[in-house]
Amino acid sequence: MTRKPSLYERVLPSPSLSVMVVVFWLLMSDSFTLGQIVLGMILGVVVPLFAARLDREFARIGSLRPLPKLLFVTLWDILISNIRVAIQVLGPERRIHPGFIWLPLDIANIHGIAALTSMITLTPGTVSAALSDDRRYLLVHVLHLDDPDELIRQIKSRYEAPLMEIFP
Repeated sequence: MTRKPSLYERVLPSPSLSVMVVVFWLLMSDSFTLGQIVLGMILGVVVPLFAARLDREFARIGSLRPLPKLLFVTLWDILISNIRVAIQVLGPERRIHPGFIWLPLDIANIHGIAALTSMITLTPGTVSAALSDDRRYLLVHVLHLDDPDELIRQIKSRYEAPLMEIFP
């Protein structure tokens, strides 16, 4: 049996968040007038009420064993991609063949998907453009696309597989 929240808990579901909202409002407004303080307090009550209704998906962490190799692979890919993009941009424009691919995702954890999209976007020449509503496909823009199937295979093996171990 769950207990019914008190009136105080229903009005202020997160007092610490309320205080932070008020403080940040006053800092952003750069004005400590009575009107700004009252408005900050109203926001401090309203914002946490809406935030409490959001469906939170907490991160589940599996094995951290693949993390060092994943970080090394990501940093290496960023370095190599910087060189490739520089060569492509400084070379003849006709040699650049941009394109989009839909990357099918095996990873279901939203935190793992967020890490994957960040890694793709951090690597020069690629940008995560959209995630399908069902979280099964990621739209990726590539500056130079030769072989879409090979690119998908590389992303899945170099990034997605280790992330699936970290975020089961």
